[in-house]
Amino acid sequence: MVSNHRLLAVDDDEDSLLLLAQTLARPDRSLATAQNGKTALRLAQTWQPSMILLDIVLPDLSGFDVVQQLKQNAATANIPIIAVTALARADDRQKLLQAGCHECVSKPYLLEDLELAVDRCLDLSTLACA
Repeated sequence: MVSNHRLLAVDDDEDSLLLLAQTLARPDRSLATAQNGKTALRLAQTWQPSMILLDIVLPDLSGFDVVQQLKQNAATANIPIIAVTALARADDRQKLLQAGCHECVSKPYLLEDLELAVDRCLDLSTLACA
């Protein structure tokens, strides 16, 4: 049986969203996108994605704020989150993981690294649903 994973990609840069869409496209995946934090929170609540790829520097809410609000909501608290960000320092990564992100992928990233992080988070998502 093929499971249909729902991925939510959040980035204010259209080119980054296009790259994510092309990289993550598979027959067993659906992808939704958001260009700001408020839209991401709304989609996470209503669409219930299997995982979220989240830029941290957004125009309305910071990615940290988005993570915090997702983790405080029972309907979205268990959705795995990958921070996809230009914040590459070790202390930035540690803050993101402490905030509730499951993985951090630094921009610019290797497509293989992103795919591995997505696969790991989808495995977590599948285990949570089992």
